[in-house]
Amino acid sequence: MSIDFTHFTPGMSLVGGLLIGLSATLLVLGVGRIAGIAGIVGGALQAATRGSFAGQGVRIAFIAGLLIAPTLWRLVLPLPAATAVAGPGLLVIAGLLVGVGVRMGNGCTSGHGVCGLSRLSVRSLASVLAFMGAGIVTVYVLKHLMA
Repeated sequence: MSIDFTHFTPGMSLVGGLLIGLSATLLVLGVGRIAGIAGIVGGALQAATRGSFAGQGVRIAFIAGLLIAPTLWRLVLPLPAATAVAGPGLLVIAGLLVGVGVRMGNGCTSGHGVCGLSRLSVRSLASVLAFMGAGIVTVYVLKHLMA
């Protein structure tokens, strides 16, 4: 294993992690909601299918913040280059599999990994161990067994 030190940014990573933690803390202390992206987006989509956005202000504001943040970032620094090593079909399949996993696990990485672990949730610990383990196995298989 080697680290690409030209793109290694521990300072920026620390600031990003602190901002994620701060936003999750403000959301839970301010309105009592967990900052799980899957739950926030899922709830907003359910409201949209019902045709009523009553009581969805926090969800809409959170989603808007996720969409607006990169634009604000570009005012300060350039966005990192995005590259995909898979075709559009594989990306769609991967996205659908992630969605199925989120539903099966009752939450996503932000809900379980950031918010659940900080609340000492055993269910979130089990989920984090499962998706981290699956990720490690996937990388090992792709990089070492299928290379």
